Amino acid sequence: MHVCMAALALDVAALAKSVPGGRMLFSGLDLAVAAGEIVAIMGESGAGKSTLLNLVAGLDTADGGRVTVDGVALSGLDDDARTALRRDRIGFVFQAFHILPHLTLAQNIALPLVLGSDSADAIARAEAMLAAVGLAGRGADYPAQLSGGELQRIAIGRALVHRPALILADEPTGNLDAETAERILALLVEAVRSSGAGAVIVTHSDRAAAVADRVLVLGASGLGPR
Repeated sequence: MHVCMAALALDVAALAKSVPGGRMLFSGLDLAVAAGEIVAIMGESGAGKSTLLNLVAGLDTADGGRVTVDGVALSGLDDDARTALRRDRIGFVFQAFHILPHLTLAQNIALPLVLGSDSADAIARAEAMLAAVGLAGRGADYPAQLSGGELQRIAIGRALVHRPALILADEPTGNLDAETAERILALLVEAVRSSGAGAVIVTHSDRAAAVADRVLVLGASGLGPR
């Protein structure tokens, strides 16, 4: 795929990250993700795949290199501005869900809209997203009433509801049965194609990787084709 520099959802250049003790996870890592493109990242456990997503989202700090999300360089932002960038332009599906137990399902999904500037129809959009992830009519329920797979669907709905420029998904189908995984992958693809967002999916699943436009493998020397 030819990537136009003016239409990048994500541009990573010469990124380096080490772990305590000095071991280098990766260095010289480059990654360009076009608007409307899905990139799957695979690799062995411990290679730094989740760390890479955290660096891209500004949740962790690199040892070197540059990350630019939707035309905005993370290095030029203070903590408040990074938080605003994540809220407004990034949808993150965390492996650990990070669903708030004291909020209803609709409120959890609506959170990016309520915290941002698009709160007028937040609950209505959250209810529509609940239907899209197969949990229609469950908006008044609480997270404690859900299974792990259902919580994963809430996490994905929350990541997509504010129509972000960049979607980051860490093992988005890891807790789902095969049928639900297919539905969620179709939802991710539809969200990317219809909104023009870019997406980076970290996965061990060949099924999940199959929906991507490109599949890359992360190793100590960076990212390379599978």
